Amino acid sequence: MWIYEKKLQYPVRVGKCDVRMARYLMEQYGGADGELAAALRYMNQRYAIPDKVIGVLTDISTEEFAHLEMIATMIYKLTKDASVQELEAAGLGPNYAQRDHALFYQNSAGVPWTAAYIQAKGDPLADLYEDIAAEEKARATYQWLIDMTDDVDLQDSLKFLREREIVHALRFKESVQILIEERDKKKVF
Repeated sequence: MWIYEKKLQYPVRVGKCDVRMARYLMEQYGGADGELAAALRYMNQRYAIPDKVIGVLTDISTEEFAHLEMIATMIYKLTKDASVQELEAAGLGPNYAQRDHALFYQNSAGVPWTAAYIQAKGDPLADLYEDIAAEEKARATYQWLIDMTDDVDLQDSLKFLREREIVHALRFKESVQILIEERDKKKVF
């Protein structure tokens, strides 16, 4: 189903070690509105969606996994030269004590990722409206992350991800329109 290219979807550069920003980025790694939750939500919803729009969910789910890889790369680059004291000062001491510099699916507050973040109603329109909301929440979070750093290299990657969330929301909105037109024509679902 997939062909993996050993390169990121968009280059990730950081200008400096910034453990504080790494912690904030964990929101998009393992948070409720983060990339893992989105990728799994859309992949899961594919099984209850009409064929006319199933490809949209597959495409966007796959891209969300690429975004997850970008976020992981950002976190790694922002922390790779950090001392234990810097990790502790940024609130990442517990993570270091358990995993050294390894990543773990958790949000910026340290709450572990949970499958409860995945929404699937089984109703195509309800699910697509949920997906639009998820993309808009991710867009907002990316904007706030951009606002929290003065690292122009990091901002560049975050702006790319923010723009992709906008594109995803638009594709989901198009899918809603397709399904509404289909429903109105056939009087189904």
